[in-house]
Amino acid sequence: MTGVLPSQSINDLLAQGVIRCDAQPLEGQVQPASMDLRLGTRAYRVRASFLPGPERSVQECLADLSMHEMDLTPGAILEKGCVYLVPLMEHLALPDGLRAVANAKSSTGRLDLLTRLVTDSGTEFDRVPDAYDGPLYAEICPRSFSVLVRPGMRLNQIRFRRGNALLDDAALAELHAAEGLVDGPAMIDGGLAFSVDLKPTDSTLVGYRAKPHAGVIDLDRIGAYAINDFWQELHSEAGRIILDPGAFYILVSREAVTIPPDYAAEMAPYLALVGEFRVHYAGFFDPGFGHAEAGGAGARGVLEVRCHEAPFVLEHGQVVGRLLYERMEGRPQALYGAGLSSNYQGQGLKLAKQFRM
Repeated sequence: MTGVLPSQSINDLLAQGVIRCDAQPLEGQVQPASMDLRLGTRAYRVRASFLPGPERSVQECLADLSMHEMDLTPGAILEKGCVYLVPLMEHLALPDGLRAVANAKSSTGRLDLLTRLVTDSGTEFDRVPDAYDGPLYAEICPRSFSVLVRPGMRLNQIRFRRGNALLDDAALAELHAAEGLVDGPAMIDGGLAFSVDLKPTDSTLVGYRAKPHAGVIDLDRIGAYAINDFWQELHSEAGRIILDPGAFYILVSREAVTIPPDYAAEMAPYLALVGEFRVHYAGFFDPGFGHAEAGGAGARGVLEVRCHEAPFVLEHGQVVGRLLYERMEGRPQALYGAGLSSNYQGQGLKLAKQFRM
């Protein structure tokens, strides 16, 4: 079989010991097309981000790069601008033909909390090859805000795949004709293109910019923080904003997106062709996102944007990224937003769940 594994197949991997856990899996940890990964009990402050490279373990690298070890059990602050490595509670013993890819969870990306998966002998972040047998680690670098973390927190997630189920442009056009993947004309070229909304119909508020000297965010505190303490509102009447180098922004797509139940999607990595900025950190879209069958009516894609070396003018309707659609190996038993704790179904411009909206 070929495709992205649904929740019931992930539960089978847990039962078979393909996924091994240091603690009992939590309710809701398995999502429709992915599984949340949990922080372990300790963290290492490291001198720099790294990849082990062929035939080296992460522990061997830590012997050279670790500055000090931290106990997360009572709660620990990961400071803005520092790099940490955290062993995760989950371990893998993948069979031949099954590989995995990881990505930050939505709330993680919206906090500008760069979180990437690292494996032994790894040569790429967030990629787990066929037949990998070993531990998993999260590299965490808070970019805008210092954060308070504890064991068991879920900052990133993993998706399992067999074969190549990626839809080419012709198949994507057929799916759009059948399902209406966006609420307007579909721009299909190497995936489903989406653009930025800088002319909202009922407001001049187009996004938020992270304040440079904000306080600590406890990731367990949901709806606890005032927006103005951490974010500056961005308003535009002309449909244009200028991105400043080094600044972090939360914007929203002009298109309302739908992910049909038998498909999953991922936001494509940043391409220099669209401008001098990175478009996203959290890239997984689960089956049912924005879909009527899961109680949705299309949902905007939130854009986590960081500008690079030069100021950049962003215009309303400018294409800023693409969604890549894949077939599921089977339909998940539960869809995103359908009886699940789905924080962003039907979303528009929305900050992470820790803020009072």
